[in-house]
Order: sequence, then structure tokens, then C-alpha cells
Amino acid sequence: MEMGHLRSAERGFDPGNTGYISTGKFRSLLESHSSKLDPHKREVLLALADSHADGQICYQDFVNLMSNKRSNSFRQAILQGNRRLRSKALLEEKGLNLSQRLIRHVAYETLPREIDRKWYYDSYTCCPPPWFMITVTLLEARTRIAFFLYNGVSLDQFVLQVTHPRYLKNSLVYHPRLRAQAWRYLTYIFMHAGIEHLGLNVVLQLLVGVPLEMVHGATRIGLVYVAGVVAGSLAVSVADMTAPVVGSSGGVYALVSAHLANIV
Repeated sequence: MEMGHLRSAERGFDPGNTGYISTGKFRSLLESHSSKLDPHKREVLLALADSHADGQICYQDFVNLMSNKRSNSFRQAILQGNRRLRSKALLEEKGLNLSQRLIRHVAYETLPREIDRKWYYDSYTCCPPPWFMITVTLLEARTRIAFFLYNGVSLDQFVLQVTHPRYLKNSLVYHPRLRAQAWRYLTYIFMHAGIEHLGLNVVLQLLVGVPLEMVHGATRIGLVYVAGVVAGSLAVSVADMTAPVVGSSGGVYALVSAHLANIV
């Protein structure tokens, strides 16, 4: 299906040269110039082109759809076409098992367009699983609980303030005075001020971070999370040179910001 041929045919359907044609005319155009295209793939292409669902398709938007990097996965899916796109909304699907309902929930929580949700639901295979956020969360919980129990046994005091000498001597905590020890810019996420602090961060990481990783992958979400962690320690270095830093709130804020940017 050559773009030049489509462009020439599009002029015939758009004598006023407005740059827009109706979805019905666009379907006829596809049928006449892409006879080898599977009907199901043709419907997918039509749905993607009519992204605003207003019955009008802009030729330039169609060209962008088929050429920009963001649509690579969609273009490959159209060419390979192993799956059929559901004709009704995902929320109307009945008889789904637990894992299918989870994937549908993730699609609606993280993707703004129905067409994107459908493709994600059809193509997600849980391979690889969202290992990054789960691993980081388990390490944070394990380290904090171990520190909690150690203090209880050795000091007979389970909860310590972050200004306690035991905290300041800990090799994981970030303190601006110790900023030459570069590992502290990251390792402070494994220490928390208390169980409540840990619990809140763990819940947010799992509720926000895992769905984002399921959609965008461990590499992207890992970079977002680590950037938030480093930004947190740098911000404290600028704002308060006397305050130690513990907790993964910087990474959590980055995940929440990424989620908001993803759905707006």
C-alpha cells in the first residue's frame, strides 16, 4: 500500500482539498488500494486513523500514524495481525478470569485511549513480568524490617528517630555532609523512619509503579524511579544541609508524576 497512491486517490475523494475525508470513503479507499490486507487488519487501521471517533480522517494524521516512532508497535501489529481487535469496549467484556480482569484494570488505569487499551489487552503476555518494582519494594521492606528488629533486640527500642546516632552511622542513609559517598544518593530508599512510612511508600509503589511497569516496561519505569530518588537527595542537599534523608518518597513522587502525565 503506497502512500503516493493513497494520496492520489484521496484527492479524488476530497475535491475541495480540505485534507479530510469521511471514514466511509476512507474504508473504500483502503479496500481498493490494499486488497491483500486482511479485513481485520483493515478495521484496526481504520480505527487508529479515526483516533478522535468523529467520522473524519485527516490524511496528514494518517501519514503520521504510519511513520512516527510511537506507532511502531501498532504498525507491526497491523502487518503481522495475529490477533483480532475487539469491536466493543473492554468494560463490556463478560466472563473474564482474574488475570484478564487485572490486565483490563491496568489498561484503564494507565492508557487514555480506548484503542490503546484494546491493543494492550490483546497483546500483553506478562513476559517479562513487572519484576523491577516488586523487587525494589521487597528489598525496601526486608531492609527496614531487619533494621527494626535489630534495634529492638540490641537497644530495646524498635522505633528510632532519624536524628538518632544509630541512623546517622548507618551506611545506607543519605546525609548532605556525607555526599562524597555517592552510593548514598540511592541507598537511602532502603531505610524508613517507621513502619507507617514504609507501608505508605510500599502501597503507592505497588499500586502505581506495577501497572506503569506492565505497560511501559522495567527499563523506562526504572529510569523514572531512579531519577526521582536521585532528585530527592539532591533537593535535600540544596534545601537543608543538616537533614538526613530516608525513605523512597522521591521515587514514589516520580511514579505518581509519570502516572498523571500518562493519563492527562
